[in-house]
Formats: sequence, structure tokens, C-alpha cells
Amino acid sequence: MSKTATLTIDHLGARGDGVAKTDAGPVFVPYTLPGETVTAIADGKQAALLSVKTPAAVRIEPVCVHFETCGGCSLQHMGEDAYRAWKTGLLTQALAARGLDTSVMQPARFCAPQSRRRAVFSAISTEKGVLLGFQQAASNHVVDITECHVITPEIDAARPTIKELLATFLPAGKTVHVTVNQTHAGLDIAVEGKIAPEDSRKRAAADAVRRLGFARLTVNGEIILAPKRPLVAFGDVTVSPPPGAFLQAVPAMEEQMADIVTAHMAKSKRVADLYAGCGTFALRLAKNSTVHAVEGDGPALAALDRGFRDNSDKRLKTVTVERRDLARRPLTASELKPYDGVVFDPPRAGAEAQVREIAGSPVRHVAAISCNPETLARDLAILTEAGFTLKSVTPIDQFIWTPHLEAVALL
Repeated sequence: MSKTATLTIDHLGARGDGVAKTDAGPVFVPYTLPGETVTAIADGKQAALLSVKTPAAVRIEPVCVHFETCGGCSLQHMGEDAYRAWKTGLLTQALAARGLDTSVMQPARFCAPQSRRRAVFSAISTEKGVLLGFQQAASNHVVDITECHVITPEIDAARPTIKELLATFLPAGKTVHVTVNQTHAGLDIAVEGKIAPEDSRKRAAADAVRRLGFARLTVNGEIILAPKRPLVAFGDVTVSPPPGAFLQAVPAMEEQMADIVTAHMAKSKRVADLYAGCGTFALRLAKNSTVHAVEGDGPALAALDRGFRDNSDKRLKTVTVERRDLARRPLTASELKPYDGVVFDPPRAGAEAQVREIAGSPVRHVAAISCNPETLARDLAILTEAGFTLKSVTPIDQFIWTPHLEAVALL
């Protein structure tokens, strides 16, 4: 049963919520900070903030008018120094909890606001027009944003024209997800949802794509029109990603991660790049090493392979590809014998099955990239217990004002 309570915030939880200690256990209060006394409506372990009675010294004014409503950022109210210390602490705590050496932690790298080149919006057509934004936390309500300080200015400025495009084919009342990737050719837009536009609406959408200058529009995997070939660069190698492709969020942070990984693999003649995606690391590594790229997503792997073949003038060493679900069928220790180095960049769940095979292999150099400190720490512990030495762990914050954190670990 909900009740109004006065709470004192003890610390921030892993998701960025303030945590108040009570006789009944911890209560999580979003948008609060350690040391604050707040009034909130509590319902079990969750609470909704009503007011801040005594603000923390590190509390600042959020930069965005949609903060606390759009369901995106959770930490805009926290001063920069405190935010950075807390964010780095997430990784330090995760490593320490697994008994790993935290002295190898390197200075964290932080992205700037307005630098994210990939956005996944929610959209719905209503009587008042198309709403485009994000879904409010714990709700299906689409918040129609008027600004965003996370995405690039190019994507932010395109919101009205994206809505204009969506209006040509979205049926009323159906919420869809709209992935927007900024590419060198323009914005690549992929719409997914329970919709099936008629041919007349597809033609109207195609006309809008051409008129509004978008690179490509796909709806549930079907290309409606692609006036320009979307291209992204991995170093000096260009690749045309599939619709809605996963890309590292911030290009500048991707470059820094790639520099760390390629330097670590410099003496490796043969490298296995696991969970290779479209070639973020594989095609950079191919400057120096023969690479075998393994990925479960067929279109991503095809884009990587095509990118290798289309960039023959870049003097890349051989890149081979293999489609494989590494969670269900990891490369075995025996299959890894030919490789000097392994790079792996798995989803948030980590790569436990694959890591156990790496642990039993003769591979000498490993680079692990992760967006989840807890599963990264688990996977690193498996490797160190098998005899690998953890050389460095570098936090990479490309998810500004959120509890999500990338990291690169070298063994």
C-alpha cells in the first residue's frame, strides 16, 4: 500500500536511484542523491519523489526540460565531478566484488553531451499528430520530446522531419520503435512494430524519404527506399551497415576503445574477433593481423564481409567470417588454438560459455569489451582464475547521464 514518507538517501544504487535505508529494508527513490532528505510516495521497495527537503551540495539544475519524464536520462541532477566518480565506482565495485585487482583501473574516458549517433525512439500516431520520443519509465506513454541533449544535433534537428515521414504510413494508435543511425550518407531510419503499411502508404513514405533527404527507410526489415547507401567508418574502412544496425553509441568513444584494443593485439598475427558485429574491431585489426570474425547476426556479418571486400585498396590482411551463436555454441578451446589473440564484445549478459573456452585455450592476449560491469567482472574472474593476468581496465562512458557504462579490459 502506498504511503507518503520522509526518507534520507544513503547512497546511489547500481541503476542510479537513491537508496534510503528503512526498518523494512531499502527503498529506491529515483532522481535523488546521497545525503538528501526527501518526501516520497513509497510502495514497498519503490518510491516516487515528491519533493527534496534538504538538497545535496552536488545537486544541479538538469539541462533538459524532459528530465524525470521522458524515461531516458536518470542523473542530470548530479554535478559532473560527483557523477564521474560514481560512474567509475560502478566498475571498481564490480571488480572488487569478484576479488579482481582494482589497481589496474585506468582513468575513465567520458563522452560529451550531444554526441550519440544512434537513437531508438518510440513513436505513435494520434489525433494531434505523431508523437516521437521515449517511453516514460514504467509506462507505455510516449513522451513527445522537444529537445534532447544526448543525441547528436543532426538527429535532434531532424525530429520534425522524422515525424513528417512517419505520418505518411503509421496507423493510428500503434506504438513503434524507430532506430535512427547517423551515417556519412545521412540518417538511416528503421521502423519496427506491429504494422503492415499498404502499398499506397509505402509510396507516400518513399516520396517523403526522397523529399526530406533521408538515406534509407526500412519498415520491419523491408527497404521502402534507399536513395543513398548508408556508410559508417571503422578507422579508414567504410562499411554499409544493415537497417537498424547496432553501432557503438559515440564515434569518439569507439575510436578510443579501438585504439586500446588494437594496441594490445599489435603482436598477434592471428586474431579471433567474437561478437564481431559489423566489424567495429575486426576491420581495424585487419590492418595488422589476419582476423576471423564470428557473429550470430547474419545481416551484420554480411555487412562486415562486404566491407572487407569493398576496401581492398586499404591493404587489409585476410578477414574470414563465420555465423555462429556463441552463447549456445562457443568456439572451443581446441578451435582457438590457431589464434594469438581474442577480442570479444558480447551483449549485456556477457560471454560466460565462451570465456570458459578461452580460459582453457593457449591464447596469449585477450581484450574484453563490455557494457555491463557485473558480467564483465564475472568473465574476467573466470580468466584470471585460469591463469590470465589482468593488465588494465578502462571505463568508457558513452552513455551520459545513465547508469550504463562501457569498459575495455586487457589480459
